[in-house]
Amino acid sequence: QPVEATDDAFWDQFWADTATSVQDVFALVPAAEIRAVREESPSNLATLCYKAVEKLVQGAESGCHTEKERQIVLNCCRLLTRILPYIFEDPDWRGFFWSTVPGAGRGGGEDDDENARPLAESLLLAVADLLFCPDFTVQSHRRSTVDTAEDIHSIDSCEYIWEAGVGFAHSPQPNYIHDLNRTELLKLLLTCFSEAMYLPPSSDSSNTNPWVQFFCSAENRHALPLFTSLLNIVCAYDPVGYGIPYNHLLFSDYREPLVEEAAQVLIVTLDYDSSTSSSPTVDGTTTGTAMDDVDPPGPDNLFVNYLSRIHREEDFQFILKGVARLLSNPLVQTYLPNSAKKIQFHQELLVLFWKLCDFNKKFLFFVLKSSDVLDILVPILYFLNDARADQSRVGLMHIGVFILLLLSGERNFGVRLNKPYSVRVPMDIPVFTGTHADLLIIVFHKIITSGHQRLQPLFDCLLTIVVNVSPYLKSLSMVAANKLLHLLEAFSTTWFLFSAVQNHHLVFFLLEVFNNIIQYQFDGNSNLVYAVIRKRNVFHQLANLPTDSQSIQKGLQRKKKTPEPISRTNSQDGVSMEGSRPAAPAEPGTLKTSLVATPGIDKLTEKSQVSEDGTMRSLEPESSQLPPESNLPSAVSDGEPWSGEASHPRRDRRRLSSTSSSGQWTPTPDWVMSWKSKLPLQTIMRLLQVLVPQVEKICIDKGLTDESEILKFLQHGTLVGLLPVPHPILIRKYQANSGTAMWFRTYMWGVIYLRNVDPPIWYDTDVKLFEIQRV
Repeated sequence: QPVEATDDAFWDQFWADTATSVQDVFALVPAAEIRAVREESPSNLATLCYKAVEKLVQGAESGCHTEKERQIVLNCCRLLTRILPYIFEDPDWRGFFWSTVPGAGRGGGEDDDENARPLAESLLLAVADLLFCPDFTVQSHRRSTVDTAEDIHSIDSCEYIWEAGVGFAHSPQPNYIHDLNRTELLKLLLTCFSEAMYLPPSSDSSNTNPWVQFFCSAENRHALPLFTSLLNIVCAYDPVGYGIPYNHLLFSDYREPLVEEAAQVLIVTLDYDSSTSSSPTVDGTTTGTAMDDVDPPGPDNLFVNYLSRIHREEDFQFILKGVARLLSNPLVQTYLPNSAKKIQFHQELLVLFWKLCDFNKKFLFFVLKSSDVLDILVPILYFLNDARADQSRVGLMHIGVFILLLLSGERNFGVRLNKPYSVRVPMDIPVFTGTHADLLIIVFHKIITSGHQRLQPLFDCLLTIVVNVSPYLKSLSMVAANKLLHLLEAFSTTWFLFSAVQNHHLVFFLLEVFNNIIQYQFDGNSNLVYAVIRKRNVFHQLANLPTDSQSIQKGLQRKKKTPEPISRTNSQDGVSMEGSRPAAPAEPGTLKTSLVATPGIDKLTEKSQVSEDGTMRSLEPESSQLPPESNLPSAVSDGEPWSGEASHPRRDRRRLSSTSSSGQWTPTPDWVMSWKSKLPLQTIMRLLQVLVPQVEKICIDKGLTDESEILKFLQHGTLVGLLPVPHPILIRKYQANSGTAMWFRTYMWGVIYLRNVDPPIWYDTDVKLFEIQRV
């Protein structure tokens, strides 16, 4: 039966208990009971929430000076963390926190402005105040007794930023009690923000999260110091500590749970669709029409705003070093197994790095200015290679590839890849001697030839990255050159070309790679030229691809005999690197969350042409080199039931390819002709025409079977004046769009859902943003 809100003795028992942990609260308050109260005595649930928020507000007002007050605050915090997901999962309750509680005893009956705040706003402001509460979550600056305690409303929280770094030079003495209290408050904050999990994915990215919107607005006076604290605490964290092996086994690291929580809160507050907004461009002018002038520059979300305005070199250096150190942590192999602590939050870090590059172009340019970008590249390639066989890590594969796609749109990235690769991270790839470009190509080859089926939609992206960097690659190793030709061989088989409407795009991408290297980097690339000469029959077969119906049918028949997508046999895979473990599939029963489909490569990127002086200008879509079907619906990135409808808006696909009655697409001679005539083979054919006779002559004259002599000849050869006029370099730059914004939202919340298992905040509640699946 309903309990009166004024019955303090009854309500106080919920938070008066002295020694509880968040785990205890989860055990003592089972899901079934919360749902029962919600259905059968809603007024009691409402009063409980209201009372718990009231206690947090009182704690924030008073400054939590006694141990008892702190205990009450922490218990209310844990209780709300437990209950909120059950409020969110019921649509009828969703507005509850945004309503005001009528005359609920705070100021009697008179409704002054303060009383009219929605419950959600009171809760968020109280949590913000409590995160800068001296002697509770931050070091007190006063050394004297309690009676001169700092008034929580007079303190300038900018003096209490949690860690040195961006915009703050003083590193406070670590205090594990403060770390634990911050972690509990951030957990509650994350739970407040998680209402997003209970709404189905929508293409309308304008539906902002009201909790995040309010918390990151000017209403929160702690927005700047809190943003800075979260960013600094993540970027300053060093999991290895003082270099003492096994130190993480000797004493508990209170910082790590706080860093994880901070990283998760940070990426959620930065969930913002940059494609729909008028965001400041690099030179500080705002993109948008004259109508936008009334808006303040930059977004209303102050966290996004502050992030986009960081500009000091030393701040960029601090962020980049921190992120690179943490991403590299799982790769650190020491001579003593398990002696160094391994962090688990690399996915959150990748999302954070993505947001930094997407919202702050100056940061992106800083990253690419020096070879420090390689400290981000190598861990990403490590994760991609390690996760390629694991169905539960499809999301990780996507975000790694998206980041590389974003970086590859800038010329400097291609230039940086020429740095020799000497770090020997044990990876399950062939041993090679070469540059970071070789590493990238070898890992991409491995993903394409030995990843699982779900990765097919990423092939376009992987090859686009290689195309974008190819004009700048000074010298590919023989191993990498062979891998590129092996991909061309696999993708140009007739059954592959004829079995799906967009498969031939992969051949176009690879030919573009060869053309870029031959035209712009011929001199250092004798290995690639030699590989092209050795595999010349592949190019001749492409040029003579049959287009009659009978041959098309015959090509498709072959598929039935070879179910394997790409032959792995003739790819001369050498010995894998020492100390590496093969990429393993997911353990059966592993939980994973579904993802929405990602936009196709044509939606994901826009073409830019590189001029003589190295500047880029955007191209109009008409000048597309790919044949017209590049406006296909996106490939489905994961097998969700609902992504299917979204990803096939146009069933007719295209005139030239006939659609049979079953709705199955079938290739036709007209369709094959339509793209075969556009295959960019002229440069390679000219190269073969000039060099093959010369190489054959050397072999006959000297009776050579030895590669080194031929390579020496090719190194000194030149094709100046013999090749067609160089084509302009085309770069496909990533462009923000609402499709990727929605993908990031579902991916990010899926990661947060699966990573919060102790306590399992959202487990077994009715989330709508994604499905929880077992491998």
